Amino acid sequence: MQWTLVVPLKPLARAKSRLSAAAGDGLRPGLALAFAQDTVAAALASAAVRDVAVVTDDALARRELARLGARIVPDDPRAGLNAALAHAAGAVRADRPASAVAALNADLPALRPEELARVLETAAEFPRAFLPDAADIGTTLLAAAPGVELRPLFGGNSRARHRDSGAAELLPDAVDSVRRDVDTGEDLRAALALGVGPRTAAVAARLLIPEQ
Repeated sequence: MQWTLVVPLKPLARAKSRLSAAAGDGLRPGLALAFAQDTVAAALASAAVRDVAVVTDDALARRELARLGARIVPDDPRAGLNAALAHAAGAVRADRPASAVAALNADLPALRPEELARVLETAAEFPRAFLPDAADIGTTLLAAAPGVELRPLFGGNSRARHRDSGAAELLPDAVDSVRRDVDTGEDLRAALALGVGPRTAAVAARLLIPEQ
């Protein structure tokens, strides 16, 4: 089974606010874009991924991610993350009703294509499934089989909400790069230790990440 991924991205000026201590408001938007670029590039390189749709209203992000081969979906609802994801999934299925769709965070700069493929191959065994983040609190990927509504419940303790909604929790071995989202300087250090993509590496080289 091949998947269409929907990737949400806030306007860059507001993205990754918790990284202000590490990046400052001057570099933070560029870092958020670099995360998204490396995430999308790695996703498109995965054997399990057919294509990627990015839902965003940021003009720079639209241009740069389209250059990588992503489809751009405007955030018409403008009602938060889950509404944006549901809208993007609906747009994908309006064109291809039989698509298997998965929501993927845009802040996975260490993402490995083969690890993403392993997660999606496991997800294909269930109607809906999710992967918890490295902190075991949030969610980095939510998958829905063909004909199954995505029903995203991201934000805060989304691991519990997705589990309570009936989605199967996925914990395949050796998929650290798919679980390592980046919200803080500490998260960024962990992602750098895994090995990030080239765009994130270039921006991160300009940062002094404070110890916590």
